[in-house]
Amino acid sequence: MSDCENEPQDPAHIRRTALYVTLAQVPEGKVVSYGQLAELAGLGRAARWVGRTLSQLPADSTLPWHRVLGAGGRISLPAGTPSGDEQRARLRMEGVSILNNRVDIQRHGWRPVEHSG
Repeated sequence: MSDCENEPQDPAHIRRTALYVTLAQVPEGKVVSYGQLAELAGLGRAARWVGRTLSQLPADSTLPWHRVLGAGGRISLPAGTPSGDEQRARLRMEGVSILNNRVDIQRHGWRPVEHSG
């Protein structure tokens, strides 16, 4: 083991990888909150970190960042901004309905089933 900070196994890289792997599993037509995504990725209560990290994704990222919402299904990217408009358009293309800047979590929320043994 090397103690070089740029090793692929540094803590920041491990956290980002856990986030990206979990986000990649959110199916089309489903949404997850920043906080729920953090918990599912094993990152605890890191909702703000998730938001910050997703805001830094490269423009050509294939991760479904648009499926991540604020608490209670609130769309946190402002309407009229390029990323906000893109998020709303992508969600609508997947059949997710948006009303008053919110998505119905009961209807569209992702609840992964945990398998044991």
